[in-house]
Amino acid sequence: MKPLRILTYPEPFLLKETVPLETIDGSVQEMIDAMAETMYAAPGIGLAASQVGWGKSVLVYDIAPREEGRRLHVLVNPRIVASEGEILSENEGCLSIPDYRADVKRAERILVEGFDREGKPVRLEADGFHAIVLQHEIDHLNGVLFIDRISRLKRELYKRKVQKALRESEEHAV
Repeated sequence: MKPLRILTYPEPFLLKETVPLETIDGSVQEMIDAMAETMYAAPGIGLAASQVGWGKSVLVYDIAPREEGRRLHVLVNPRIVASEGEILSENEGCLSIPDYRADVKRAERILVEGFDREGKPVRLEADGFHAIVLQHEIDHLNGVLFIDRISRLKRELYKRKVQKALRESEEHAV
């Protein structure tokens, strides 16, 4: 199985809200496996379905240190049902926004409800880095990018840089 193509900003699909997954069948399991392979190959620590052009509410993540081996987590239809505190996610990055990092304010602790890849209900509490990763990926499922959570000035500077790079690559392609 080869990795999926990760969509990058300014791809409009990234700004679309995903829809809940109704049934978990073999094709969904294959897509989850493909997402995991894509995340590990990138390499990344999380990947939302919308980042690979799949409009369903599914995410995968693995925050285990690499030397400890893989610990894949899958959340289907995840929702943040409670949050508290505030933490600064320093130098946050994203596979869909390559070559850009920024500090982002996030909730320090969250409670997430959803389902695992077998369809069993999941309720998990997360704090610190774990909470940051889950918030980042759930944002993707809601059509929100981490650059939407930084100052307007920094976001506009980044957007201009991307537009300039796109124009230059088009000029070189001609």
